[in-house]
Amino acid sequence: MPEESTPRRERKRTVQQMVVVGIIATAIGIAIGLTIHWFPPADSTQADKIDTLWDVLIIATVPVFVLVTVIVCFAVIEFRMRPGEENLDGPPIHGNTRLEVIWTAIPAILIVGLVTYAYVVMRDIEEAPAAGNERVVTVTGQQFAWSFAYNEGGKRFTTAQLYLPAGKSVKFDVKSKDVIHDFWVPDFRMKIDAVPGITTHYRVTPKNPAAIGDHAIVCAELCGLGHAFMRQTAHILAPAEFDKWVQKMTAKPAAGGGGGGGGGAAVNAKQLFTSGNASTGATACATCHTLADAGAQGQVGPDLDKVLKGKDAAFIKESILDPNKVIAPGYQPNVMPPNFGDTLSAEQVDALVKYLSTVTNK
Repeated sequence: MPEESTPRRERKRTVQQMVVVGIIATAIGIAIGLTIHWFPPADSTQADKIDTLWDVLIIATVPVFVLVTVIVCFAVIEFRMRPGEENLDGPPIHGNTRLEVIWTAIPAILIVGLVTYAYVVMRDIEEAPAAGNERVVTVTGQQFAWSFAYNEGGKRFTTAQLYLPAGKSVKFDVKSKDVIHDFWVPDFRMKIDAVPGITTHYRVTPKNPAAIGDHAIVCAELCGLGHAFMRQTAHILAPAEFDKWVQKMTAKPAAGGGGGGGGGAAVNAKQLFTSGNASTGATACATCHTLADAGAQGQVGPDLDKVLKGKDAAFIKESILDPNKVIAPGYQPNVMPPNFGDTLSAEQVDALVKYLSTVTNK
């Protein structure tokens, strides 16, 4: 057998080095990718399947990234221009048809496989449960708040916060009154656009008991100046607690989002201004407005010390309940949430009006 030529031995050694480096880098990359906590807790049954899909994508794509990177790096090292070669042209290379077929076929097969698996997962998480085992909640987005309409036992009511029982499937019918929003509960992994004129859908099943507690609801579509404040809360309750909540909501003829704060307890209007009402989703006024007495320095809305100076209580109350009725000069409509009549009780609204009237007219 003739001894291999020096260039052939060097190429063989280079390929071996590339393989070793590639295997090590792939193992490290996959290990890091699977170790990182990319998402918040998986609190729906759909979330587990989506997280598994993510892991499969990491396992499938890290080797591709490593392969391309290693080849590029070795090519730069082995075939870089050296001193004295500035005016030389490289040797003519015909190419390798077999290699070209391989590097076209393998990615195509990989993509088809991943797309097929993703399709199976999508069909699985969208599968409806048996008839009668799912409730429907209508989600409506508008600048810059969400509302949730229920039909429980033939009794309809709307809330400004989302309440769901753990372990039960729910289908969301998602709508918009104005612009495109996006209804997203990160802990559930599911999200979908709320588009004016059409109704979109998805379903989730909060885990029981892991999901019991509060979960952030955010708008994931830039929808205007108040987009960052379009946040509410999904309250996942034990089934028995959810039934009690439904009884409470259906016991009153008009059971809207209601602010609570009744029961004879005095309303702390200043605290309401600075902190809002987390239980009903009422946004803190201090988030957007400036008010010296409350130490608020929000810049999204007008300076209340200026625009409410000399205004009577009726004007202030109207500005809270119907914020588009009068727009302060230099500001745009549809920025302040229009649902404070649902997220605050009558007592809270009156207390807030009295507080604002007092501190801006000293």
